[in-house]
Amino acid sequence: MEQTFFIIKPDGVKRGLVGEVLKRIERRGFKLEKLELRSAVSEALIDQHYQDLVEKSFYPPIRQFMTSGPIIVGIISGPKVIESWRDMMGATRPEEALPGTIRGDFAKAAGENQAIQNVVHGSDSEESAKREIALWFKD
Repeated sequence: MEQTFFIIKPDGVKRGLVGEVLKRIERRGFKLEKLELRSAVSEALIDQHYQDLVEKSFYPPIRQFMTSGPIIVGIISGPKVIESWRDMMGATRPEEALPGTIRGDFAKAAGENQAIQNVVHGSDSEESAKREIALWFKD
């Protein structure tokens, strides 16, 4: 069974979308393997998570956003869960996300010098999923 890592970002937690996101995961038939509320996330952990973006000029607002409030982190499993979860999330940019996807239904476009508030994150490959699971769940 394939596994992937996901985050319900600060905007999703703040706006009360946790139940909706989890309902969509379960309705799709995926199994919740782990689920944790992280009330505070360090900049160091976010920098490790987004290691490929840290040197980009647009990264500081992402760091600020991802450390701005509680998040939910988890692991889900199921057949082709990585690809399916990415489809369920929708395109990264809210204006490109189709209705019916999490981002299409709930994401908000970014203001100037702000990170996109797109509610959720999901690993983009099997390698990323393994790396992110090991990073966030050390046990």
